[in-house]
Amino acid sequence: MDTNSSTLRVGVVGHGHLGQFLVDKLLEAGAGLGLVLGFVWNRNPNKLVGSVPAELILDDLSSFANRRCDVIVEVCHPQIVRDFGLKFLSEAHFMVGSPSALSDPDLNQKLRQASLQHGRTLYIPSGALWGGQDIQRMNDSGTLKALFIRMSKHPSCFRLTGDVLSDWTEGEGRRVLFRGSVADLCPLAPNNVNTMAAAAVAAGKLGFPGVQGEIVSDTELKDFHVVEVEVTGPDGFSVHTVRRNPAKLGAVTGSATYNSFWNSLLICRGHGGRVYLC
Repeated sequence: MDTNSSTLRVGVVGHGHLGQFLVDKLLEAGAGLGLVLGFVWNRNPNKLVGSVPAELILDDLSSFANRRCDVIVEVCHPQIVRDFGLKFLSEAHFMVGSPSALSDPDLNQKLRQASLQHGRTLYIPSGALWGGQDIQRMNDSGTLKALFIRMSKHPSCFRLTGDVLSDWTEGEGRRVLFRGSVADLCPLAPNNVNTMAAAAVAAGKLGFPGVQGEIVSDTELKDFHVVEVEVTGPDGFSVHTVRRNPAKLGAVTGSATYNSFWNSLLICRGHGGRVYLC
């Protein structure tokens, strides 16, 4: 599709809270911004009935190409990136809402190659990451020496594999669940560490194995998610940011991240065959 034209067709894969937000924004404000909703897919299509126009519901994701979208936005699960990412890039630009999938080095490389081969952009939204473009500039200039991200949330906001947090009790306070490379962290918390994954993409020379992350369960955090980023450069240079993102109990995604994703989508008009942090 010609993404230099005035109107872009957007396919949305996933209709959880974030997917619903993007779909509603596209239906309400998309036309005035040159964006048209091409399709919506959800693992359970019945949940789309009544909230998405029937003609926009895609029952079989394998037939996505028939909708001829310019940009496909995944806000569902890392498995979708594994199963369909290469296919999406063969037809459209692809915004990966679950960049934790890129912690798999083989998949990461294949997606980058497909982006280059087809001249499509692999977009990585900043999400809750503050200062991602600055991290990327330091990486590109060779001045980024180390990167550490800590994410602290109420235990009800984590979706972890295994039983790492199955025994939490209200009032227990702060508990460090994991500290180590983002490459090792992503499989443990694939739905919770997309901010760290975006940082690992920005810090490409360190990569997923070199960027360090920590997730913390804190029962005192009933109204916010807290993301801390520590950047280290040469000659003692360092930056430490703290971002408090309003969030309800049990919410995987903080409220400010919704608009961040929407602003990222507005940028997705084609930046060549490469990875682009937006």
